[in-house]
Order: sequence, then C-alpha cells, then structure tokens
Amino acid sequence: MASNGEPMAEDHPEPTAASAEASGEGRNAAKVAGLLRGFLAVQQRRAEAYSKLRRGFSEYMTNGGELAYQQLCGNITAEFNDCSKQVLEIISILSMPEFCRGDLADLLKGVQAHEKEKLHLTAKIQVLKKAGRPSERLVNHEHCRSHMAQHVCVHVKEITEAAGTEDAEADAEYDGALKEAIQGVQEAVTSINEHMEEVRYEIDALEAETVGSKWTEVQEAFPDTLSIK
Repeated sequence: MASNGEPMAEDHPEPTAASAEASGEGRNAAKVAGLLRGFLAVQQRRAEAYSKLRRGFSEYMTNGGELAYQQLCGNITAEFNDCSKQVLEIISILSMPEFCRGDLADLLKGVQAHEKEKLHLTAKIQVLKKAGRPSERLVNHEHCRSHMAQHVCVHVKEITEAAGTEDAEADAEYDGALKEAIQGVQEAVTSINEHMEEVRYEIDALEAETVGSKWTEVQEAFPDTLSIK
C-alpha cells in the first residue's frame, strides 16, 4: 500500500532487446520446425503411395487386369504430383527473407531430385517386368498365316548357334537393365533416408531453440523468483 492509501502497482521488468530478439527467433524457429514437419508428412504420403503401387503391380502380374492397373498408375501419378507441389511450396517459404533458410531449402531440393529419380526407375522396373525376359515372352501369333488349314508360324526358326547367342545376348541385356534400375532405386532410397535424417536433426535443433527462447523470456520476466541461491 502506498503512503497515499493507493495500492502499489506491481513492478514488472521491461523486456530487454535481447529477450525480444530471442522471442522473435524462437517464433521463427517454431515456424520452420512446423514447415519441416509438414515435409515429413508429405514423405509419409509418398511412402504410402509406393506401397499401394507395389501391391497393385503385384496383383496385376498375378491376376492381370490392365485397366485396373492403368487406373492405379493414374491415381499414383496424381498423388506424387500433389506431393511434389507441396514440397516446392515449402521450399519457396524457406527461401523467403523472413526465414532465410536456403540451406534447408537446398536439403529438400535434394530429396525432390532423388524422389524423381526413384519414381522414374520404379516405372522402368515395372515396364521391364511386364515385358519379361526376351527368351520367356509369350509369342503373339496375330501376324502368322494359315495354309491349307494349317498354322504357318512366322516365329518358327532354325535352332542354330547364332540364334542361341542372339537370345542369350537379349536376355543378358534385359537382366543388366533390370539390375541397374533396381540398384538405382536402392541408391535413391539411401540418399533420401540420409536427407530425412538431416531434416529430423534440424527439427530437434529448432525445437530446442524454441524452448530455449521461451525459458529466456521466463527468466527475464521473473529474475528474482528464478534466481538460484
């Protein structure tokens, strides 16, 4: 109570420039962490889309159904396009002066590049598997002819050493292309996972920064209460 009988106003310390700066940095850190978590959510959508594509392709190879498979591919393509659009939006925001996190934008660009390569090679693998090894492909007889009620097959050829070598070379080329595509997907997945680990590390660092800035605000607001004796 003051001498004039009026209640005394509580004395709250004015926020310092340091605390104001820390508060601003903390808010930005929280926003950036939110953007990166949004990116992780997009990557989860991509993983689920790949899972659907693998199941659909397996069913197609087992039971057929070209129309259903093509519809699935169309849906998956639309999903991947939407995912890429969302990631590009996040990259654009991270590059803005408000955040100035070109390092994180470049990190996500790297993921985008590897995701593009992974999708391209996944499609290539499926095309190759649909076609099958040259020596094991079913023969289409639509270009054959009939002669005196007998089927004259244009695919019949003399078994020679040269023909055998040709078939072996075709199979070897097919096997090499399939192996290269599979290895390319594995390398892309490894690179994506490494980038994802960096993103998670950044999220942890940003969230720690957010907590630290809030603690600084509390300490400056109640210096006497929180002082350690």
